[in-house]
Amino acid sequence: MSMLPAAYASPLHLPFNRACLAGRFLLAAPDADPGGEGSWLVMRGNDLLVAGSPDHPLLPGGEFDAGEGLYLGRWDGRPCRLLRLSQETPVPDGLRAENLMAAEPVLPIELLSLGGLGRMILHWERHSRYCPACSAPMARLAGEWGKHCAACGLQHFPQIAPCAIVLVRRPGEVLLTRKPEWPIYRYSLGAGFIEFGECLEEAAAREVLEETGVRVASPRYLGSQSWPFPSQLMCGFVADWAGGEVAVDTTELADARWFPVDALPSLPPKRSIARYILDSELGRD
Repeated sequence: MSMLPAAYASPLHLPFNRACLAGRFLLAAPDADPGGEGSWLVMRGNDLLVAGSPDHPLLPGGEFDAGEGLYLGRWDGRPCRLLRLSQETPVPDGLRAENLMAAEPVLPIELLSLGGLGRMILHWERHSRYCPACSAPMARLAGEWGKHCAACGLQHFPQIAPCAIVLVRRPGEVLLTRKPEWPIYRYSLGAGFIEFGECLEEAAAREVLEETGVRVASPRYLGSQSWPFPSQLMCGFVADWAGGEVAVDTTELADARWFPVDALPSLPPKRSIARYILDSELGRD
């Protein structure tokens, strides 16, 4: 059974946003590690490894044999370090793996969100080892998460990819889409990355048109959600149908169609901004 809230007061309180850490975590630069024992954020792919009982999961403490971790800051006042294990590494005794992408997560929202933050940082670490301009190794900038190239002088900072996700409405109906890899009859909202020179509203309208052939008007911003799979910011909109019949782009989608608001298909999990938009806009519990 999920440990997440049944509903969210606003998008700010959705999982993976830093507000969900409830003041328990303070991000710091990697070179600020004070030393000593603390807590470990142990990631294995999309899994977070936790200790404690199923109804009270905890970050493991003590020492690990898997090498030196990356200092993240303080969790509950103690040093917190990030450690990446390969998918082939067995789960250490006394720990268990909980998937961050589970439809019904069994982690509390604080640990789920902290695990998402750790996953984004690992993505940054993997993609910032070498300079994108000259391929020389990158070194850390003092006191922050940025890096610099000693060979050519380029500075490089963590990059979060903005995406627009949009609910399209017309009287009594909503436009929903389905990707081929999703569970059967699972539908969600159209979404895509921002392109050069676009504002968020333009991207929302373009993505809907490209994927479904439908034109929209009056896109209205509703809120955003950090999405660490691997490193996006989902910017949510609702828009009005302005014309066009559904013509599915089969290179992107398996299906797209209008659904009556009282006969919706299986919807995305409540941990996502897609579901938040649907629930809030349609007055669902």
